[in-house]
Amino acid sequence: MRMKAQNGRYAATLCAVVASALLSQSAVAADWFELQGISPPKAPLFGVSGFIEPSLYLMNGTAAENRVPPINNIPRINLVAPNYNQSNTLTILRARLMLRGNLNQHISYFLGGEVGNNAFTTVRGAYTPALIDGHVTFSYIPGVRVETGIIRAPGPEDAMQGYMAYNYVVFPTAIGQLMQQSFYDSSAAYKAAAIAGNPYLVSGANTLGTNAFRYPGVQVMDWFRFGHWELAYAAMAGVYGSVAAGNQSSSPLYAARVQGSYIFGGAGPFRSDVTAYLWYQHARPDLNGQSYAMMREGVGFTYLQGYMHQWGRRLKAEYIHGTGWISAPAAFSSAANLAPVLSQTQLYPGSDNKANGYDVEAGLFLTKHIEADVRYDYYDRLPNNPQQERIFKTWALALQYHITPLTKIMAGYYFRTLSVPYQPNPAANSISSAVDNEFAMQAMISF
Repeated sequence: MRMKAQNGRYAATLCAVVASALLSQSAVAADWFELQGISPPKAPLFGVSGFIEPSLYLMNGTAAENRVPPINNIPRINLVAPNYNQSNTLTILRARLMLRGNLNQHISYFLGGEVGNNAFTTVRGAYTPALIDGHVTFSYIPGVRVETGIIRAPGPEDAMQGYMAYNYVVFPTAIGQLMQQSFYDSSAAYKAAAIAGNPYLVSGANTLGTNAFRYPGVQVMDWFRFGHWELAYAAMAGVYGSVAAGNQSSSPLYAARVQGSYIFGGAGPFRSDVTAYLWYQHARPDLNGQSYAMMREGVGFTYLQGYMHQWGRRLKAEYIHGTGWISAPAAFSSAANLAPVLSQTQLYPGSDNKANGYDVEAGLFLTKHIEADVRYDYYDRLPNNPQQERIFKTWALALQYHITPLTKIMAGYYFRTLSVPYQPNPAANSISSAVDNEFAMQAMISF
């Protein structure tokens, strides 16, 4: 998409991850629903854009203690996704080519294909590029804009943001495990493990990629300005599945988010404001001929003022709670003499299974281009099941160099710990004691 001087700077379509600038010509605010679903008013019929994210990950690759078979096996928490075969990797995490525009003043469309190396493009263990965005938005009815297609479902802030608004290479653990939901082949037969909670065991051959925070469906949304105040809402009904996975539920997925903002000034994705929000998601995935309830909900706030100005600052805090369909990723990659319970995903589908987490982060622009960041995230998985409960805690220290609003370099160091409250578990204890810290670096380049 080419930016035209006579139109001012384009408003970003962050959730569709389209190249854009900071401000639109109009004075309207830019909540996430507007940014993901609506093209700028003077956008052409066809606009082509894209981005690429070269990424570097470094860990020690520490092996678990010898009492975990096979001897000296490295746990997957110390290996880089999605292939889990190296601790140090240079890869292209995301790479997208996108087409968007306005069919008329009331109809916007967007298409985006993902060709990067990530969990979305890994289906049954094989690299599978796919359509990640594809929707049309109709704005004929005042107060009710209708979006249909592959939609970024209303949810937590990290899931709603677009790529250039990310401040860390690695997501908080609660986002990675609760919201980047993997799809599992519902037509396959799964065995339950003879451990506490009797989880189903899912092999990599039955994993059909992740949701990338998106589902096919229909969404109604809009936003309303009252001076400096803004209220926005979105409600969606969709399919629990993806283009690659197909429909994995006989029931609809529902999602909604409502937010209120006080706007200090500006427009576009990096306007100065404070926003508070609530969100909710519910689905009933199928497995082994049965439907299970999956619920996710959260609350949070964000504050941003002075983006790319010295002493510009931001704060964010969010709490997430989930019940049902709790995944415990495989402890190890598949290897000889390794029990299936250690090399396959443990899926706890019943609604009595729970997880919760939160993250708190802050950022400060030391100069116009250099931003320093700190984040703490906490994730408690299966507190209802003492023998399988795991608590993840991570401190992240990061630096960003913002070349332009669309291009930057990020680097972060992640101090990670994994706790096993129920101690008589030699395998889990050996893994927790082996968890590495992680260094991650990424360039975000749009065109």
